Amino acid sequence: MQLSLQTDYALRTLMTLAAADSQLTVDWIASRYDISRNHLAKVAQRLQSDGYVQTTRGRNGGMRLARPADQINVGELVRNFENLQAFVGCMDGGPGCAINAACGLKPVLAGALDQFLSHLDNFTVADITGKPSTLIEQLSLVD
Repeated sequence: MQLSLQTDYALRTLMTLAAADSQLTVDWIASRYDISRNHLAKVAQRLQSDGYVQTTRGRNGGMRLARPADQINVGELVRNFENLQAFVGCMDGGPGCAINAACGLKPVLAGALDQFLSHLDNFTVADITGKPSTLIEQLSLVD
């Protein structure tokens, strides 16, 4: 399974905000990870609308975590950002599969997806941030 860039950027943003424990701008984060500022802005907007970050507009604006990093579950975030029904096109029960009634693949893949998400449910943003000072130090070295 491959996570979308949106999910990847969302996780990196939350990890960075957790490590910094302060307000950061989309520009700062985008430049440190060498990713598209526009794409990250869309991710930040979604993080804000989903309640993961708080944003402040204006000259001294930026974003910060809306709740402590140890209260943001990685599995929940992945569920919110990924279209998991599209894991395999036929999993949503829609038409288009000639062997739908006899297929044994869907339950196998559904079980694998459940295991994947269950594993992610064991982790919070605080867990995946690692050593906050090291993460921020590494990002600060990037020009």
